Amino acid sequence: MKKNYVAAGVLACALLTGCSTGTDTPAQTSSDALTETSGTAAAGTDAEENYQTGDASLDDPRNQDGIGESELLVVSFGTSFNDSRRLTIGAIENALETALPGYSVRRGFTSNIIIDHVRSRDGVQIDDVDAALKRAVDNGVKTLVVQPTHLMDGLEYHDLVDQVGQYADAFEKVCFGKPLLSSDEDFARVEKAIVDWTADYDDGKTAIVFMGHGTEADSNAVYKKLQDKLTADGHEHYYIGTVEATPSLEDVLADVKQGSYERVILEPLMVVAGDHANNDMAGDEADSWKSAFAAEGYEVECLLRGLGENPDIQKLYVEHAQAAIDGE
Repeated sequence: MKKNYVAAGVLACALLTGCSTGTDTPAQTSSDALTETSGTAAAGTDAEENYQTGDASLDDPRNQDGIGESELLVVSFGTSFNDSRRLTIGAIENALETALPGYSVRRGFTSNIIIDHVRSRDGVQIDDVDAALKRAVDNGVKTLVVQPTHLMDGLEYHDLVDQVGQYADAFEKVCFGKPLLSSDEDFARVEKAIVDWTADYDDGKTAIVFMGHGTEADSNAVYKKLQDKLTADGHEHYYIGTVEATPSLEDVLADVKQGSYERVILEPLMVVAGDHANNDMAGDEADSWKSAFAAEGYEVECLLRGLGENPDIQKLYVEHAQAAIDGE
């Protein structure tokens, strides 16, 4: 039977040329600081970790066999923050399972550092992408749908596309869903989701600041595009910055200081509320975003919740997976 590998947007041709047999060993997916999936980093060693991240046993690692012929593999960078993993990545997986009952939903993380840390600390094994793909092959999966939880079409997304492409010949059909922010409609939907989520804080005296990860790649432009859309649509009290790129903390702080705000709300523009959210954004260290705004005299409140907790964001991932299945 002829194999079909359906990928998102202009990547389709490149993906088709990158396919090989499922017996090949693909390169490890990049898990460096350029990831846009969750904006998390490893939580450190057990000796260094002096905070609680929740009960790992409440989260389903979705690494079961008995998959059947149709699988929906949800790929995330990952996080070692157990509660956030369950409430964000787990919630997206649950939404996909409910909306697409004909597919067995399974999980794959691209960060082996996080996988190793969770296994060492909590005794929970999460598949990396290679293990998840081998599991699908061993279980006789014929139709594989891959839905990344990436925020954008960035470096890690391309690495993932290449890695899955090396397994394409092992399946009868492979479909690849798009990242969260892909089309103009996606930007409009995400804008509405975050504005609705924070509407109670928009009182004219409060700056609502979202912290993204950032990347050196061209895809970093999504942050400016979302900021421009918020401003154009009259959401003048909303600001977007990044940890690793531009707009930087200094850029956002300068913009906020142009207003007459008394309070600042900080929230991650990341799928999970992991290491960056808890430390770079909400940490007590002098270089955290919370400390920087507090030093300027603002009352600061941190909302430690990832985008994956938002039902409207979950719905958008479901629609992207459905579009991949439908060949759109």
